[in-house]
Amino acid sequence: MRPIRIGLAAALMLALTATAGIALAAKKADGGIDQKARTQGMAEAPAIAKSIGVACQITDARFIGKAPDAKTKTNSSFYEVDCDKGVGFVIQAPASGQAMAFTCFEANAPSADGKPSALTCKLPGNANPEAELAPLMTASGVSCAPEKARSIGQSPTQTYLEVLCPGNVGYVVAASTPLDISKPAKVVNCLNYDSGEGNISCKLIDKAARLAVMDRYAADAKNGCQIKDRRFIGSSTEGDDFFEASCQDGKGYIYKVSNKGVLITTFECAKAQGVLGGCTLTDAREAATEQAALYTRLAKSAGYPCEVSKYAVFPSQASDKDVVELVCADGTGGVGIFPTAGKAVVYDCGHALVAGYRCGLNKQESGYASLTADLRKFDQKTCTVSAMRAAAKTAKGTILMEVGCSDGLKGYMIEYSTDPVTAVGATGCAFAGGCKLPGNT
Repeated sequence: MRPIRIGLAAALMLALTATAGIALAAKKADGGIDQKARTQGMAEAPAIAKSIGVACQITDARFIGKAPDAKTKTNSSFYEVDCDKGVGFVIQAPASGQAMAFTCFEANAPSADGKPSALTCKLPGNANPEAELAPLMTASGVSCAPEKARSIGQSPTQTYLEVLCPGNVGYVVAASTPLDISKPAKVVNCLNYDSGEGNISCKLIDKAARLAVMDRYAADAKNGCQIKDRRFIGSSTEGDDFFEASCQDGKGYIYKVSNKGVLITTFECAKAQGVLGGCTLTDAREAATEQAALYTRLAKSAGYPCEVSKYAVFPSQASDKDVVELVCADGTGGVGIFPTAGKAVVYDCGHALVAGYRCGLNKQESGYASLTADLRKFDQKTCTVSAMRAAAKTAKGTILMEVGCSDGLKGYMIEYSTDPVTAVGATGCAFAGGCKLPGNT
């Protein structure tokens, strides 16, 4: 995921540059909020808030004070409001022009010189704004009870926050402007912004502390990896995160983790060439060479002589087998199914399609010869297969493969059992029905 650059509004631009000029509302001697300020706030702020799209029900409010803009000399009134649901706001309402709402995260931020903000949220309901973000994170698919949060800024349509979750996992949240926790928000792992390419960054905790979460993923993978070096690779469009670890024993892994922080899949670096560019912390080429030699031995033990020159691992939900497309040095190839226990098998690209795997490294045409040979078993001697597709699964569990013929005449439906893949019948498309390949309809 590429870091983004956005145009951020100057948060509380008047307040941050002219806080000394704000005529603050009176406070009680004990530090409490003067009742007159609350009365004025509840009388004036709800209508202003509604006019600028603050969607919550305001349950408490206070008038903070007034200050003139240093350039325009226009007075602005400032109010703090507490919402029934979600984060509270400080509202800046100029005497003329559009009012603006800023979250308590923005209002609480120190000024540029490090001094406390004159507009800090003080209403009791705004004492813990981080907690108000929990429903927003949950609705966005992230399991997080926010520990800290800070404002990054806002654009006319989005409010940007950094949120720190338990376990030192941080996120950048892009929510609505004004912030409404009932509206969809985009939540992205902070590690995506560590390149420094955009103007958004995470500051609540450093990168090393955030990467330490990988220790948990390595433990969950149960592969014995004692992490030596670690790298965040990136996030998918589905919100999954990818991490690379090199281990003390020289091995390496890529961990795919859900946005709920749960390990989904572990890829050995030797099998991860196609995962977001593969591994860079370990010598993936050496590992791949060793793995190719292993697949060569496994293919030969399955009765398929192949000096593997290239391979690609199919994603599999099963941990008890590898399913791998093999490219052989002599130009042949197929799909090998190598279980941890039991008999291995290698299918050419025609029979692999019956088994549910489509060749990508090898040409599909390499599977035509085996399907042609299957037709010969049923005295269909005039058809040389020139096209194929997996057509359907029958009620009895067999697979129908439609094939086209090079002579341009109508082709056939070949029926296969699947364990092992064996042709059990063939019917011409003129009688079979369901044929769709060119020349077969």
